[in-house]
Amino acid sequence: MKKPLGLLVYPLLFALGLVANATTVIPPNFDQLVSRAQIIFEGEVTGLQSQWIGEGAQHRIVTFVTFKVDDALKGDPGATYSIRMLGGTVDGRTMAVTDAPKFTVGERDLLFVENNGSQFIPLVGIQHGRFRVQKDQSGQDRLLTGEGRPLTDVGQLGGDEAAVAQTKPALSLNDFKSAIRSHLNAQQANGKIR
Repeated sequence: MKKPLGLLVYPLLFALGLVANATTVIPPNFDQLVSRAQIIFEGEVTGLQSQWIGEGAQHRIVTFVTFKVDDALKGDPGATYSIRMLGGTVDGRTMAVTDAPKFTVGERDLLFVENNGSQFIPLVGIQHGRFRVQKDQSGQDRLLTGEGRPLTDVGQLGGDEAAVAQTKPALSLNDFKSAIRSHLNAQQANGKIR
């Protein structure tokens, strides 16, 4: 016997609403992004697949976002890697999570992943753990933060991103990856890497 969608989804949405009201996402700074991430990689979105999982009050839609990994900076994501995010559309029914990043096939991203498969959005600081890679007018790869602002300096992370973004040129993808690798090397030298 099929249960109406409302009987299954509303308890979950209500529970998520309580969590969302009780939780504030404090934007992580650069050190927190690198330290908390279990996997850091640059990749291209190659697939999106939404499906129902769970039973009863835990019945929900999740979307698997699959990436072709172009460069692994931390951890071992392999040649392809999928993250599981709460929300999506199945058979005309949509479940959405406010402020969750939206992915499209063909996009390039640099991601800071934590607790994939157990966290509703497995990115450090939800949208703060995603950096979109886009070409500028000269054809150089530049980065946008989760809020869509140009990433101009790692020091802007966790602070007033809008103010810093207006005062400097956008950081290149290679410069950001170099900063991540340097930070990881320093953590490893100090025995602080997870």
